[in-house]
Amino acid sequence: MGILTSTLPPILLGFLLMSTLGALGANPGLVARITNKGLEYAAKEGLLALQRELYKITLPDLTGDFKIKHVGRGHYDFNSLEIHSCELLSSALKPLPSQGLSFTIADSFIQVQGRWKVRKSFLKLQGSFDLRVKGITISVDLLLGNEPSGRPTATASSCSSHIRDVEVDISGHVGWLLNLFHNQIESKFRRELESKTCEMIQDSVTSDLQPYLQTLPVTAKIDNVLDIDYSLVEAPRVTAQMLEVMFKGEIFNPNHRSPEDFLAPAMSLPEDHEQMVYFAISGYVFNMASLVYHQEGQLNFSITDDMVPADSNIRLTTKSFRAFAPRIARLYPNMNLELQGAVVSAPLLNFSPGNLSLVLQMETEGFVLLPNSAREPVFRLGVSTNVSITLTFNTSKITGFLNPRKVQVELKESKVGQFNVELLEALLNYYIVNTLYPEVNDKLAKGFPLPLLKHIQLYDLVLQIHKDFLFLGANVQYMRV
Repeated sequence: MGILTSTLPPILLGFLLMSTLGALGANPGLVARITNKGLEYAAKEGLLALQRELYKITLPDLTGDFKIKHVGRGHYDFNSLEIHSCELLSSALKPLPSQGLSFTIADSFIQVQGRWKVRKSFLKLQGSFDLRVKGITISVDLLLGNEPSGRPTATASSCSSHIRDVEVDISGHVGWLLNLFHNQIESKFRRELESKTCEMIQDSVTSDLQPYLQTLPVTAKIDNVLDIDYSLVEAPRVTAQMLEVMFKGEIFNPNHRSPEDFLAPAMSLPEDHEQMVYFAISGYVFNMASLVYHQEGQLNFSITDDMVPADSNIRLTTKSFRAFAPRIARLYPNMNLELQGAVVSAPLLNFSPGNLSLVLQMETEGFVLLPNSAREPVFRLGVSTNVSITLTFNTSKITGFLNPRKVQVELKESKVGQFNVELLEALLNYYIVNTLYPEVNDKLAKGFPLPLLKHIQLYDLVLQIHKDFLFLGANVQYMRV
């Protein structure tokens, strides 16, 4: 029966804690909800897996001495016990409010076949037997918590096991041996199996489940710049309707993690229970990503003439730029230009029901590349645009796509006199739409990974945009290997 707990981690608690995510009391950046529908599915999958695995376990021999009137003293040995059939008919995984989870298996049946031997003085008898264990009930309460590292913890706070009935058929005409089994061996077998079941579960939670939970990463890589902190903010919250767990959800650069500049706001989540799992992702998570990208210079850009398409009528040369600033070709004849752009501040996402948008403000500076390789600043522009964002939720991550909008250009400074802003605005729009937006969308296509364990896939996906957070719903499929 020890196989019960070796099956629980990857299927039951693995499923439940796939979203289990450390400063105590801080608002989470991400909340995961597992509903009763999700718990029912986890219990069903656990039961199927356990039933498959039960055939693999080795049952102990039953041996001992006996003394029977009219028969005398002797020694019995029931050995080579193998599970011939197994029916686990029902299971349940229920929330224990403010504690954790209760997993119960009931009305189960196991049929065991084996060999028996009896030795009395010089007499030896042997044969086969069928053992039917009926009405098996196992109940385990698991207390869920968290440790300072941010990883989840689980302890078996209580366990009970009960066998309603044991029947045996023994080959041969040895009625006294059948009576011996019922009078002496059956009760021993029942007590051993009931006590060993809970003992194995307690030991397995300590030696198998808890070390397994320690292997769960508290960080995940998004790309070569960003990691996300999936540590627990607090112990999972358990009510009669659901299990909710809270991630920190902090985005950071793994090479030099800086203190957070702002904290996650509180989220008021809808009371939805139709799907197995829900994820609420605060705008704080995405805005922290934008902030880190900005700090790392990932939102800056540089344009030189060799980046302009060969068939373009406008080149980044002083000769071509006469159309924008007539004096520039006279002051710097036959020289190349470079445009450098930087985001003024990290663009923050605006979450409103059904809509995601941001305002992007940049400064672009123009340089003349002098013959001595020095760069001479000649003009400075302000560039702004409103950007709408389309999000996609697939089986393992959230991806985004920026929808191009026209940029507006303002002349901040010119060292070359009159400047045709409208014409340069057209050039920048061409570059941003055809180069900058695709580069950013390539990054967004890598996606924001959801905290899923191996062999878990999501389907029936639902995505809602609420004020200050995304709300994702899904059903779960465990992919058997």
